[in-house]
Amino acid sequence: MKFQPDFLPGVNTIARHDGRCVWVGAQVYEGSVVVPWSGGVRPWAPAGFDELQQAHFDELLLHGTELVIFGSGERLRFPRPALLRMLIERRVGVETMDTAAACRTFNVLATEGRNVVAALLLGAP
Repeated sequence: MKFQPDFLPGVNTIARHDGRCVWVGAQVYEGSVVVPWSGGVRPWAPAGFDELQQAHFDELLLHGTELVIFGSGERLRFPRPALLRMLIERRVGVETMDTAAACRTFNVLATEGRNVVAALLLGAP
């Protein structure tokens, strides 16, 4: 029985993460990032949970995603519902989990071909 997922060409997969960095494929990114299922990974402005603003979540709409996986850092913390208002109004699903779980969940959904974006809080470089 095969236990490793089939990785699709052109689909981002998170190979590894630690408290400050995330590896998407072979490329390392420091600090908080937005990882779309396909396309370029980019920095995300909030360096920590207390810096989150509605505009940080609103910008995730630019990806035309159906689902946002929010990695809240080393521990599970839920953002205020007001921060997610625009996503919810546009019928974009939002799931919150600690960053480690968010990375694993993102990989499963991305390799299924889902239009998903991971917004991951990582410590400042």
